Amino acid sequence: MEEPVGDGKLVELKYRVIDVKTRSVLTEVEFPIGYVHGVNEILAPQVMQEIEGKLPGDVIEVPIDCNKLFGPRDESLVVTDHIDNVPEEYRQVGTSILMENDQGKTRTFLVTRVDEKTVTIDGNNPLCGREVVFKLDIVSVRDATPEEIELGGPVGADPDIGEIVGSGRKVKPVG
Repeated sequence: MEEPVGDGKLVELKYRVIDVKTRSVLTEVEFPIGYVHGVNEILAPQVMQEIEGKLPGDVIEVPIDCNKLFGPRDESLVVTDHIDNVPEEYRQVGTSILMENDQGKTRTFLVTRVDEKTVTIDGNNPLCGREVVFKLDIVSVRDATPEEIELGGPVGADPDIGEIVGSGRKVKPVG
């Protein structure tokens, strides 16, 4: 008999985050990730609540208003500076920059735009201002071992890299 997701269960799942407005996939986890339910919250609390009681093979969709999760978008966290003022290692779109304010609080900024003259960084969570749907596929559920409970996830798990997805096609490694 299959076991439902609950506290102390090792859960493996795959998921996609889909923008409601554009229907584009913002994030996709194709290879199962594992966590111990009730010990390690890997996704938003609302998503974790919806997983509770589900069985392997279940596919669920959880709508999330990211304004409630991350707060409204704050345009004061978007900064554009002359490219000469920005170190070269931060001149590529997608680069994360950990910054600290005068009070010692840190925030991660993401490089969102680079042109010949300027670099733009954004301290808002990339999901701010969006409504998304988490589409989750519950792959497996089993009792977690004591070591997995202590660590919050699978122990010694190696990712299955039998198939690598790249350039829109699947490629099998040689060897």
